[in-house]
Amino acid sequence: MLKVDNAIQLDRKFDHEQVRSFEDGDLIFAEGDDSREMYVVVAGAVEVTKRGAGAEISLALLKKGDFVGEMSLLESLPRSATARAQGPTKLLAIQPGGFLLKIRRDPTFAFEMLQSLSKRIRVTNDSMLREIGRAESTSESLRAIVQSSEFQGGGVTLSSAHTGPDSPVAALLALVSKK
Repeated sequence: MLKVDNAIQLDRKFDHEQVRSFEDGDLIFAEGDDSREMYVVVAGAVEVTKRGAGAEISLALLKKGDFVGEMSLLESLPRSATARAQGPTKLLAIQPGGFLLKIRRDPTFAFEMLQSLSKRIRVTNDSMLREIGRAESTSESLRAIVQSSEFQGGGVTLSSAHTGPDSPVAALLALVSKK
């Protein structure tokens, strides 16, 4: 994931952004919210969850240097998951305009984000392939991967080369639809 430990020199690199403080259990944003900020964890931790099958599913526990909320910032769509502070937490809130300014001034920031998003996709793909390969895969375990891929994979739409009839995605969808 994106680690911005070296970039969290708030007086220079993020001088137009705001640090927000949260207490344990405080809601940062809820699934379905229309807010657009992206957050970088400065201190503490953030748990990301998603509603599914009548319960909250934990997708990730993010720590110092990790980011959350990038999907809503980039796509201008409602939040796809819920984020809550775990313990006392400080987050750097990056507004859409501030994000564009930041990547114009410091392209390495965008590159680090892309690396992190790529890693999230890789982890999701590995999880899907592991489950597909297991004879005892259940529809619940496959659904959990599909649900978590929205966070882990960054909500990426795959090209037809990745979703053709012989692709891992097609195999996953066939398994899920049979169960």
